[in-house]
Amino acid sequence: MIIDMPGTTTRAVAKRLLTERDEGGAVALGRVLTLVVDTGDHDPEHAIAAANDASREHPCRVILITSQQPGGAPVDVGLDAQIRLGGDAGASEVIILRPTGEVAEHLDTLVMPLLLPDAPIVAWWPYEPPEVPSEHPLGRMAQRRITDSVRSSDPGRWLRTLAGSYQEGDTDLAWTRSTLWRGLIAATLEQPPYEPVRRAVVSGQGTHTSVDMVAAWLAHALRCPVEVERIDDAPAITQVRLERASGDIVLDRPDGKTAALRQPEQPEHRIALPIRHLRECLAEELRRLDPDEVYGDVLTKGLTKIPAA
Repeated sequence: MIIDMPGTTTRAVAKRLLTERDEGGAVALGRVLTLVVDTGDHDPEHAIAAANDASREHPCRVILITSQQPGGAPVDVGLDAQIRLGGDAGASEVIILRPTGEVAEHLDTLVMPLLLPDAPIVAWWPYEPPEVPSEHPLGRMAQRRITDSVRSSDPGRWLRTLAGSYQEGDTDLAWTRSTLWRGLIAATLEQPPYEPVRRAVVSGQGTHTSVDMVAAWLAHALRCPVEVERIDDAPAITQVRLERASGDIVLDRPDGKTAALRQPEQPEHRIALPIRHLRECLAEELRRLDPDEVYGDVLTKGLTKIPAA
């Protein structure tokens, strides 16, 4: 069900939600958090689809703020809203807010009447992150703040900016996209012969910040030199090579789907390692509301050891 509410207020939207709950059942019961999404002037539908999919694991209320107007038509100062429930909202309830003029200058006040009582708040910027997420009006009210440097206009610069403004509770989906790579590499290093890594090389798409995050993680964890090979048009991360005295460990994924793990004196192992979808990464981040200390150390300490893109 989709309910359009042009020229409205958030209090009117909250009242309409209560009415729909009374008429259609306990719609909001069981919601575990409020996900506040700021898409700026980008198309919000991609973020809505990812949030709907993630909500099947984490039932939530999604409040999405966008400055993009349908059809690009100019509007008067004020607020247009849309409520999506049931099949149009996955396991969540989606509220789309399109503020203009002075209404858009106070986003925290705008969303406050719509927040679920006594539920954690997660802020997510799917495109351009704020310079300091923890000081943004939405970031100040959130326990967790999710950015996505990969999809920003200047990924390398934004990742370095986020490193300079990091506060507990911040995270970036470039880190989440590398989870499977980090898990496989860590599991491999826990096997004999337990030799130190002399040097590491991470290869991948030149502007994909997951490449930088894996390299920074290796530099921070292994305390060894790490080189980054940037390849135009590569599918995200393509290879990690760890050089040891007994021979190299190579995790190679040239096609973005299946990886080959090669180790000295062992047969080659083929591993399914597809590029992760946005919904998977978002769902992973919504599983934890405590600070990710490893991410914080890698971002603020490991990244300084990696040359910028």
